[in-house]
Parts: sequence; C-alpha cells; structure tokens
Amino acid sequence: MPVTVTETRTLEQLRQHYEVERELADRLRRASKEQRRTLYSEVYDELFKRVPLHPQHTNKADAGRLAADVAEKMEIVAPFLTSKTVFLEVGPGDCEFAKAVAEKVARVLAVDVSDEITRKRTLPDNLQLVLSDGSTIPVEPNSVNVAYSNQLMEHLHPDDAVEQLRHLHAALAPGGVYLCITPSRLTGPHDISCVFDDEATGFHLKEYTVDDLSALFRSVGFAKIRIIFGGRGKFMLLPTWPAVICEKLLSMLPHGLRKAIALKPPFRWLFGVRLAGFKA
Repeated sequence: MPVTVTETRTLEQLRQHYEVERELADRLRRASKEQRRTLYSEVYDELFKRVPLHPQHTNKADAGRLAADVAEKMEIVAPFLTSKTVFLEVGPGDCEFAKAVAEKVARVLAVDVSDEITRKRTLPDNLQLVLSDGSTIPVEPNSVNVAYSNQLMEHLHPDDAVEQLRHLHAALAPGGVYLCITPSRLTGPHDISCVFDDEATGFHLKEYTVDDLSALFRSVGFAKIRIIFGGRGKFMLLPTWPAVICEKLLSMLPHGLRKAIALKPPFRWLFGVRLAGFKA
C-alpha cells in the first residue's frame, strides 16, 4: 500500500507497517509454489491483524474516501457493463466496489485470498466471495463477461501472475475482457517500502510496465490488448505501442525526473499500467 497525500500515520507507525509487510513478503518470495498455495491467505490475514492502522481498516471509517474510490473505478468499468454481465473482480479487498457493480449487473464474483477484511460485512445476494490460493481462479470456464483487478498483479509472485492470467483467460467467455490496473515500475516503488527503499520490498512482489504486462497477456492467448487512456471521466482504448515507446524513452531519465514527469497528467494516463485484454 503506497503512502499518499492523505496519509496520516506517524513515521513510527509507517515503519511498523513496513517491517511487518517486508517480513511477510520475504516469506512469499522464498516460498515454493506448493507453499504459496496456502501462504497468500496466511500472510495477508496476518498483515491485517498485526497492522491495525492498515488503510484497508482505516479507510472503512471514511465514507467520503470510499465513495470517491468507488466512483473513480466505476468511470473506467461502467462502459463495459450491462444488466446481463457476469463480473469478476480479483482482489476485491473490502468489496465496496464489487457491491457497487452488483447493482448494475446480473452477478458478481469476488475472488480473494483472504476474507479477513470482508468478515462480518453484509453482501448483496448476487455477489459471491470466492477464496483462491493466489494463482487459480476457481470459477466456471467461459462464464465471465468482464474481469477486473486494481492494484493486484503487483502482489503476486511472478510465476503465479502468469498462471493467474491463464486462469482468467479461461474464465472469460468469448469476447470477454479483462481490465487490469497496476502501478508502473517506472514510477515505483508503490507499496509501503516507498518511504524507506528505492525498490519495492513489501507486498509488491513485482511492479510492471505496459511492455512487461502486454507481453504476458499475449503469452496466455489474449487476442487484442489495448491501453485504457484518459482521466476525469473520459477514456478511450488505444494500441499499446505508443506507451511502450514512451516507456523506453522515459526509462533513460534519472529516477527523480522520470517520476516527476510520469505522474503528471496527461503523462500519467499514458504511463499508468491500465490494460484491457480481449478474448477471441
């Protein structure tokens, strides 16, 4: 979880979060594939218990922030939804966005490795929480029209990210789309380690570029890949090659200058990793 302008925790509280998250992330990095099948759930449950001021907890008390976050996500997703859509969100966190989508579609599947955050919450009848081992998507093949993840890919072990993409592709119905939003490696780190390190050392096990992620999409069979370009409620789908060229140019700059340029609009709309992958 990156530190933002709305961060209110003290440096000591941030360090406590950082130390716990780095300890748990190192367990994931060292674990075998078989160990990771149960370890994702264990480390995230432990994180939320050991870090009581984690934003996933504290944001629940800020209705305004929750509403703004849901509205921002809905701007991108809404054009892909109909009343007949089966929608799948991977890594739904507190499920607030999934609940908002459930009001617009036929069915919502919320796939996560932990139910610690959603425990004791009331979910609508057409929203089902599905527990995963971190790489599989345990839903019926060819059953999903729109899949979505936001700030999720970077939390997966790179080997598991490829496997999850394969499962997501299989879960999509023909013509279905996977909308994937993940922070750019060029402006990172974006987890709690951004306060203390120059590279992601917390639960962002790998941060990506458009080039990195579009290559993974192609490798698992997505027929068409586009970047979601725009902001402030206006978006369009563009080919990936302009972003890839700009990324290569940007990577030649010193880190500080690169970050300063890439985080300002309209550049952040191009360099932010927001992909739409379509299944044939």
